[in-house]
Amino acid sequence: MDNIKYCQSCGMPLSEVESEVIGTNADGSKNEDYCIYCYKDGEYTADMTMDQMIEFCVPYMASNNPGMTEEDSRKMMKEYFPKLKRWQNN
Repeated sequence: MDNIKYCQSCGMPLSEVESEVIGTNADGSKNEDYCIYCYKDGEYTADMTMDQMIEFCVPYMASNNPGMTEEDSRKMMKEYFPKLKRWQNN
């Protein structure tokens, strides 16, 4: 069974092989809920809304998934992102 964790802000896969992309807490320890691009040194790296995060991620998602359009990416993220920890209380 696939046990991949995903960044709870942008949805990026966080595999153990790529531990360098795991975010960090204020004390420098790893925060396995977030990627380093979203969470570093105990803080979010960007102050943005969920919709802004989706728009930021759309081109990356589309380019990394052959055959997926930006509109497909946007639709998928609008369904998935509200389930992520960062956006659940918004």
